[in-house]
Amino acid sequence: MRRQPVPDRRARGRAAPARGRRVRGVRHGCGGAPGARRARVRRAVTTRPASPSAPRRGLGRSHGGLAWPVAVLAVIALAVLVLPLVALVVRAPWGELGDLLTRRSVLEALVLSLGTAIVATGVCLVLGVPLAALLARAAAWPSPARRLLRAAVTVPLVLPPVVGGIALLLLLGRRGLLGGLLEDLFGITVPFTTGAVVIAQVFVALPFLVFAVEGALRSTDRRTELAAATLGASRWQVFRHVTLPLVAPGVAAGAVLCFTRALGEFGATITFAGSLPGVTRTLPIASYLAMQTDPDEAIALALLLLAVSVGVLLLLRDRWLPGVRG
Repeated sequence: MRRQPVPDRRARGRAAPARGRRVRGVRHGCGGAPGARRARVRRAVTTRPASPSAPRRGLGRSHGGLAWPVAVLAVIALAVLVLPLVALVVRAPWGELGDLLTRRSVLEALVLSLGTAIVATGVCLVLGVPLAALLARAAAWPSPARRLLRAAVTVPLVLPPVVGGIALLLLLGRRGLLGGLLEDLFGITVPFTTGAVVIAQVFVALPFLVFAVEGALRSTDRRTELAAATLGASRWQVFRHVTLPLVAPGVAAGAVLCFTRALGEFGATITFAGSLPGVTRTLPIASYLAMQTDPDEAIALALLLLAVSVGVLLLLRDRWLPGVRG
């Protein structure tokens, strides 16, 4: 017959030490009643938790501050951004501001700028959201194609606006690549019209919307889209009913940036659309021309542009701009 292992009876009365407690020299005697052995074990187990090692010197100090060179450079950078605006506000002709802003030329430029900026923002929304979706889904593309697509979207951000205006003129001018065909076939002349102002604004402002929406698309959870697709929704239904509501704050933030950029566009507009009063003379162009003849009117127009831009951002920041809180 096989021998059966004999269980160790001494292990019956042992108590497992609690987590985080120290056991001081537990001695197991062969004799004695089981109750006495359990009492000795209970006395040996201490209730003091293991104390962590003492923190090093200096670790208790707050690390929320900045080193003084970084703080000085940050203050200089802030001064570069703020001091020109402070000078504009200080040197403004506040006593004559009402009369300057109610002039007919100023009102025409204001109405034209607001109207073209709103139309340009609408065009950017229609074209920019699909382009942002394409850019966000291009991660699986080959590297050269993906880089070319991103470079094509980024170029208007780094290109001088005057160069952009020249490029638009060479494309849509009377002797341009497409402008000649438009004039011959349909009798449409694009340069030096209000439509040219909108096109120039779309050219410079579209990347702001695209990158804002792309960032929102990359941060969304695609499992919701996949769940809608498994339930039988088409790609268009998924995009319209699932994707767009998820990225609505990003779309709104991009639209705000797009509007303010279009409102302040100067270089491409004056090169491609000219400066016709009531037709293509926007607020930035009117301010530039007034600086040569009436500096007070130029300052008043600059203040108006500043007020409109800051007002739009302040009104919409808490609701639509993610991460910006007052």
